[in-house]
Order: sequence, then structure tokens, then C-alpha cells
Amino acid sequence: MPTLDRQDNVFVLDLGDGENRFHPDWITSVGAALDEVEKGDGPRALVTAATGKFYSNGLDLEWLSGHANQWQDYVVSVQQLYARLLSLPVITVAAVQGHAFAAGAMLSLAHDFRVMRADRGYWCLPEVDINIPFTPGMATLVQARLAPQTVHEAMLTGCRYGGADAEAVGIIDRAVTEDAVRATAVEIAQAQAAKAGDTLGTIKARMYAQVLTTLRDTTNPLG
Repeated sequence: MPTLDRQDNVFVLDLGDGENRFHPDWITSVGAALDEVEKGDGPRALVTAATGKFYSNGLDLEWLSGHANQWQDYVVSVQQLYARLLSLPVITVAAVQGHAFAAGAMLSLAHDFRVMRADRGYWCLPEVDINIPFTPGMATLVQARLAPQTVHEAMLTGCRYGGADAEAVGIIDRAVTEDAVRATAVEIAQAQAAKAGDTLGTIKARMYAQVLTTLRDTTNPLG
């Protein structure tokens, strides 16, 4: 399960050492960690990271196969997590040390900045290949955070981007060596920690107002 630690002004949320799929208990645990970050005082920022082969492999399809009647509620919880991160009143940085696929890739997009390992691992939106269409909320998140041509390629082709390619098209901000991923993310977060607070939260809320409204739709989240 995810664990939260603090290094000076930077909270580091380790998402786990497995595939880090969005099991309901995992979502709840991440939400609890975000509660702790948000209620903190003074300068602070957040880095999410992971250990092992995956940053996150996305939705927990195995859990869903046994809980098909909860599909809509599950999607609501995933999208609320995206909205929470996107509007969090602290600077957030995703340290992508391994594969970030589908909902896991979109989780990284809900952060303000992204650092990725340069030599191994892929960032990918494979929905077109696994026959799971993007929800309206997920589509608006991707469209808000990436350049139009990158959105087009990533969503329609399921292209797998390595670190260097992801940096070249603006998916990530920096591609670095494996041992520098987390440290670089913490460095970026630490430099922006003083910006935490209501003003930053208001700026994010207004910047992404349409995206947040769509992500928070509980009436028709599947479109």
C-alpha cells in the first residue's frame, strides 16, 4: 500500500512496489495521504514515486471483473482522485521510475510536473488497443495537459513513449537516469514549496475549471 514520508518541505508519497493498480483500498490510501499533505502548514510540496518496474499500471481490471456492478462508482472514485491532485494547493511532481500505463499515465498528468527515467520504462495510453474508451473526464484531463498533436498521437495510436521521446513531445519535463528520478523530482518540488496555499489552489481551480467539473461529474461519468 502507499506510504507517505517527508523530506524537509517535500512530502514523498510512494505508491508501492507492485503494479500499483487502482484498487479501491489503494485509492482510499492515496486520498488519505493527500488529506495529510493538504492540511499541513507552511511551505510544502508533494512528490509521488514508486519502487520497482511500475509507476502505475492503471485501473484494477481484475477487481473490476468481480465487481462489474460497481463500475460507475469506481470510475467516479478514480476521477475524483485526478481532480484532487490537479487542484491540490501545493506543487506536485510525479517521479516516474517505471511504466506508467493508461490510468497510471493519466495520474502523472494530474501532477504539475513530471520526471521520468530516460533509459527504460514507457508512458502509454493504450485504451484504443484494449477497447476501453476514455471517459469524458479522462479525455479532458489529457487534452488539458498535453499539446494537441501529442494528444492526437497518444490517444489514437496508443504510442509507447520512452523517457527521451516523452520529454521531446512535452509529456514529461525531464528525462534523467534511474538513480536521479526521485531526487530530481524532490529538487523541483522543494524549489516550489513556498507557493503552497490558498492562492495556488485558486489558480489551479480556475485554470482547470472545465476539467475539474467534468472529472467531478457523478451523474454521467462514463459519458
